[in-house]
Amino acid sequence: MTVGATRLEAFRSRLGGALVLTDFDGTLAPIVARPEDARPLPDAAAVLAGLAPRVLGVAIVTGRPSAVVRRLLPVDGVHVAGLYGFEDAPPMPADALAAGREVAEGEPGAQLEPKGPSAAVHFRNAPDPEAAGERLRDALAAVADAFGLRLLEGKRVWELAPRGVGGKGEAVAALLDRFSPAAALFAGDDVADLEAFTALDRFAATGSGAVTVKVAVLGPETPVALREGADVIVGSPAEFLELLRGL
Repeated sequence: MTVGATRLEAFRSRLGGALVLTDFDGTLAPIVARPEDARPLPDAAAVLAGLAPRVLGVAIVTGRPSAVVRRLLPVDGVHVAGLYGFEDAPPMPADALAAGREVAEGEPGAQLEPKGPSAAVHFRNAPDPEAAGERLRDALAAVADAFGLRLLEGKRVWELAPRGVGGKGEAVAALLDRFSPAAALFAGDDVADLEAFTALDRFAATGSGAVTVKVAVLGPETPVALREGADVIVGSPAEFLELLRGL
């Protein structure tokens, strides 16, 4: 039996005291060219609805606003930590948003998505996404420095976000602290999910004896570091749902 399989068996043995944490885009919903077109897999709601009563808690930790995820995936008993936990931060200043928009408009194929406290610049549809990403990184880093923001990396997206609050790792750590589970699983597919993996590692190191499982959900843009840091690797969002069904 592999290490990942052993951890999953240990997780199943503590299912009633387990916390299941998952990303949304690329994990419950396939990655699409336009973020507004993303939809969860057709059976995602049913799988989560069936799992929620059997575990201590189910939570979606996402860069999207929680209201958007709840609309796309309306499942009772599922917690949503939107905008990586900084959803209650003040709105981004208008001049900072305007500066980010100007950068996005200067890069063919880039698209700015305002999110209230933050703003994401997507470049998946650029003619050369890799080159566009490098140019956008430098320009948006300057915007972040000018307005006291931080720049977060995602799958062909850069996000201007408030400093000092939130972040995926902090959002996961807050949920672990809130639920104090006997077992915890996190699944994700992106660079930011490495922070969530680290939060699980720190929780396991507290001496609580909790079982932790880190799941990498593969896609064309999944970073190598996420695969290397995972206990379990699944090939797609559909395979991740099969994993949840088997718990």
